Amino acid sequence: MDSSSPPTAGSLSPAEQLRYARQIIQMEAEAVESLGRRLDTEFCRAVQELYQCRGSVIVSGIGKAGLVGQKIAATLASTGTRSHFLHAGEAMHGDLGRIHANDLVLILSQSGETQEIVRLLPSLTAAAVPILAITGHRRSTLARAAKVTIDIGLLKEACSLGLAPSTSTTAMLAMGDALALVTSRMRSFGREDFARFHPGGSLGLQLAKVDDHMRPLADCRVAPCSQSVRQVFVAGRLPGRRTGAIMVVDPEGILRGIFTDSDLARLFERRQDEALDGPIRLVMTKAPTTVPAGSMMTDAVEVMGERRISELPVVDAAGRPAGLIDVTDLVALFPEGSLAAEFAQSARPGGPPAPKSPAFVRTPLRPGLGATQVKNEE
Repeated sequence: MDSSSPPTAGSLSPAEQLRYARQIIQMEAEAVESLGRRLDTEFCRAVQELYQCRGSVIVSGIGKAGLVGQKIAATLASTGTRSHFLHAGEAMHGDLGRIHANDLVLILSQSGETQEIVRLLPSLTAAAVPILAITGHRRSTLARAAKVTIDIGLLKEACSLGLAPSTSTTAMLAMGDALALVTSRMRSFGREDFARFHPGGSLGLQLAKVDDHMRPLADCRVAPCSQSVRQVFVAGRLPGRRTGAIMVVDPEGILRGIFTDSDLARLFERRQDEALDGPIRLVMTKAPTTVPAGSMMTDAVEVMGERRISELPVVDAAGRPAGLIDVTDLVALFPEGSLAAEFAQSARPGGPPAPKSPAFVRTPLRPGLGATQVKNEE
């Protein structure tokens, strides 16, 4: 066939293409479902080995099983189990030095007889490194060398030739996820742990704390209750980005109110110019909505969207200001089209209503205090 010729759909009509695709997906789904029914105490033994491993879990495989192994190693590492991938072929050319005595090796091979895998086994046995195997052949060379074998069964590949790894690799991937996530649950791996390992991207933002993205107190305008509005604005000038709010504190430094640009505009609209020379405490918004330091960023964004406020003070355990979240900063943080971005947009003056079904899970803002820490603006 001429390589310059455009590909054609061959003898499959669009309807037949869809029918065949559904068959492939159905075959792989049934394989995963049957895998759940096959689980036995060997799975529990494998989880116990992973949980008790004092070193690293070294995941190895070759070909498509090796690619699945890379994903399993990444899942283990990101959910609390230190893990690395070792290419079975490269292992025989020096990379065996990556394995230490307190490590554990997880090997994936559907046949259990892959040449590169079989050649690797004597070295692992000599080093007394425990082997966990995921294979479709319980009596294979790999299975016999393993301390624990998870048998995924003799699976028919979804490929029309029955050759290309498809159903078997899907089953391996599902089993790897099960091992990683059950072990993670046993470690009591929580949201804060997950956030520590995922600081980047939109996922990192959903798991970030307000402390990571608020404007620090040094960049915020803070004024005592006793000062007049005019004095506050004269004394409260700061270089750089200007916040649209002044946090008002009592003599002990406790937050008592907030005075925003909107509050100032209302004074002029109502021709209350004399109020500019009166104490700011008389015209500030008292008991403003706040969030405690350490709160999840998504909780703060949701509060701002629901209450349609542009500034949200962050306070410490004593109620003193620790920083401020400004809506203008939020809009640039979250990806356009995400639900968090919609909440941020709804907090802006004249913005759309807040979405009704948040994509993130609402959690208490501080253990033992919960939503009561979000004070009612009214």
